[in-house]
Amino acid sequence: MATMQYREIPGRSLIYWAALLVCALLTAAGFASGLYMRAEGHHVTGMNNQIVWGIEHVFAVFLIVAASGALNVASVASVFGRAIYKPLSRLSALLAIALLVGGLWDLVMDLGRPGHVLDAIIYGNFTSIFAWNMYLYAGFLGIAGFYLWFMMERRLNRYSHAMGVTAFLWRLTLTTGTGSIFGFLVSRSVYDTALLAPMFIIMSLAFGLAVFLLTVIWGFNMLGRPLGARILGRLKVLLTVFVAAVMYFVVVYNLTNLYMPGQRPLEEFLLVKGGVFTELFWIGQILIGGVLPLALLLSKKGATPRMLTWASIAVLIGGLIQVYILIIGAQAYPQQLFPGMIVHSSFYDGVVHSYTPGWPESTLAISGVGLVGLIVLLAVRILPFLPVSLADQDMDVHAGKAVTGNHAVPAP
Repeated sequence: MATMQYREIPGRSLIYWAALLVCALLTAAGFASGLYMRAEGHHVTGMNNQIVWGIEHVFAVFLIVAASGALNVASVASVFGRAIYKPLSRLSALLAIALLVGGLWDLVMDLGRPGHVLDAIIYGNFTSIFAWNMYLYAGFLGIAGFYLWFMMERRLNRYSHAMGVTAFLWRLTLTTGTGSIFGFLVSRSVYDTALLAPMFIIMSLAFGLAVFLLTVIWGFNMLGRPLGARILGRLKVLLTVFVAAVMYFVVVYNLTNLYMPGQRPLEEFLLVKGGVFTELFWIGQILIGGVLPLALLLSKKGATPRMLTWASIAVLIGGLIQVYILIIGAQAYPQQLFPGMIVHSSFYDGVVHSYTPGWPESTLAISGVGLVGLIVLLAVRILPFLPVSLADQDMDVHAGKAVTGNHAVPAP
C-alpha cells in the first residue's frame, strides 16, 4: 500500500528569504498605513461620504471569500472521500486560515481603532448581519485550526472526518453570511437580491481553488518536488466547473435585473453607461475572469502547469474586478433613499460618484496579501504541510497511510 510523506521546506534559498522579506515589508507598510489613517482620519484616503467602502474592503472581501474556497480541497477529501486530494488537505486548511486572517487584517486596520472588534463580539447586535459575521469568522478560524490539528496529529486522525464535515458546513454558512451582508442592503439597487448568497459560495470555490493551484504549482516548482499530471488533471476539472458556474450566476443575476422594470436603469449603467465600471465588467470580469480561463482550461494543454497557472491568474484578476464592481460600483451608482417620494434634492441626486484610491488604503489593501504570504511561508518552513512528492506513481488513491518523518500514520 502506498504511503505519503510530508516534510518542511528547507527555507535556505535566496528566493525564499526574498519572498519572506517582501511579505513582511508589505505587512509592516499596511500596519503603518492603518496607524496613519487612524491619526489623520479618512479624509487622507480616496473615500468620501458617498464611497465609504474603499479598495481595502474590496481586498478584504476577496480574501475572505477565497478563504472559504481554499478549504474545498480538504473538504473534497474528508467529506466526499476523494482520497487523491488527501495529500493536499493540510495545505488547503493552512491557506484557508491564512486568507481569512489576511482579509480580516484589512478590515480591522481600517476601523481606526481595532479594539472595536472586541466591542462587536462582547456587545453583539444580532439584528445586524455584520455582527453575525464576526462570530462566523471566529468560528471558521477555530474549526479550521482544529481540523488541521486533527489531520496532522496521528492520535487524532480518527476525528478528522467529523471535523471535516463541520468545517464544510461552517464555511458554507460563512460564505452565505458574507454574501448576505450585501444581499440584505436593500437600499442599494445593486445588492437587493437573494442571488448574492449562492453566487458568493460559487465565487469562493473558484477564487479559493485558483489561489490553491498557484500555491501548489509555484511551491512544488521552487522546491523541485514532483507534481504529477493526475492531481493537476483533477484540479483542472474542478476549476473549469467553478469558473463556468460563476459565469452562470453572473448571467442569471443580470437577466433577473433586466426582467425587473425597476432594475433596468441599473443594468443600463452596468452594461452600457457606467464608464469605467462598464469597461471593467466586460473586459475584466467577463473576458479576463471568465472567457479567458475557460478557453485555457478547455484547451488540449489545459492540465499543464503553465496553462493552469495562467488560468488561475486570470480567475483571480477577474474575481478581484468582480468584487470591485460589486462594492465600489454599487456605491457609485446613484442611490434612491425614498423612491417615488423625492423628485429632486441637492444631495447628489442622479450623480455617479467617483472614487480614486489613495495610497493609504491601497497600501493597507495589499498588506493583507502580504500577511497571507507571510503566514504560509513561515508555516511551511516550521511544520510539514507539503508532501514530498505528488508524482503519479506516488498518488495511490487507495492509500490508507501517510508518513510524517519516521512515523506512519493514517491518512488525514
